[in-house]
Amino acid sequence: MIDIEEILHVDSDASFEAAAVELFRFQAERCAPYREYLRFVEADPSQVDCVERIPFLPIELYKTHDVYCGDKAPEAVFTSSSTTGQTPSRHMMAHLSIYDRTLEAAFRTFYGDESQYGIYALLPSYLQRRGSSLVYMADRLIAHGNSGGFYLDEYGKLLDDMEADPKPKILLGVTYALLDLVEKYAPRLRNTIVMETGGMKGRREELPKPELHRLLCEGFGVESIHSEYGMAELTSQGYSFGGGIFRSPRWMKIITRDINDPFCLLPTGSRGGVNIIDLANIYSCAFIQTQDVGRTFADGSFTVEGRIDRSEIRGCNLLVQ
Repeated sequence: MIDIEEILHVDSDASFEAAAVELFRFQAERCAPYREYLRFVEADPSQVDCVERIPFLPIELYKTHDVYCGDKAPEAVFTSSSTTGQTPSRHMMAHLSIYDRTLEAAFRTFYGDESQYGIYALLPSYLQRRGSSLVYMADRLIAHGNSGGFYLDEYGKLLDDMEADPKPKILLGVTYALLDLVEKYAPRLRNTIVMETGGMKGRREELPKPELHRLLCEGFGVESIHSEYGMAELTSQGYSFGGGIFRSPRWMKIITRDINDPFCLLPTGSRGGVNIIDLANIYSCAFIQTQDVGRTFADGSFTVEGRIDRSEIRGCNLLVQ
């Protein structure tokens, strides 16, 4: 059975393909909801020998089924945020050590050692519920940096603490809280990366990403707004340094599909539904058909441009435009 260290050391298209096929065969046998889905779509696991032949599990099944193939009870269950009347997704984590290793490796790929940063998390709506993978992620980064913390609406204290911290800083915030901070204080941040996680949570009208980032750049006095792409159903995260262009770690791959035919994969550059391969989802399902719409590019980067029409609006959707 493939393990997390092998996955984190995937370093070529060939090694990614081999790991994906091996993991597919394991999950096709051990993950009951995925096994049933494969039977429903008449996919024969023995005939799958490349990524292009792997069926992707509709993300909605994380709301209705335990998508899990661990040998014992999970160490944690991450849940998606949801608005009134919606059912949250549940992602069972067999081993939190896998999430920890993946988080650290992905962050270091794009930003370097997390211990060099002060992480200031402005995540009020996430802190006010249980099971948020984003809160868990921020907590781990804060602990490693020994600097920063969580804030609800204590904007003055947040800014004072950041001003007193000599380290490079990351202000990680839910969108509506960052806009509130800008409107009330218009702080000129120094030595700070502003990273939005998306989500108005019904507090504000959704804005197009370019307009949102323009307001935040002007309000904070920074040149660009970074973003994080993640969700409860994933173990890994992608990051954007600005301009809406995301990059994923080497063990995570984005593929687009025809919106009207979920089994038809599209070539690079085409706009379509977003499929995700997250090899770190060892004990759930690594092959997810999301309700996001986006594009991929030749260098592996991608954009997310909104949601498929008529799909349920996720409370935790990080990139609704």
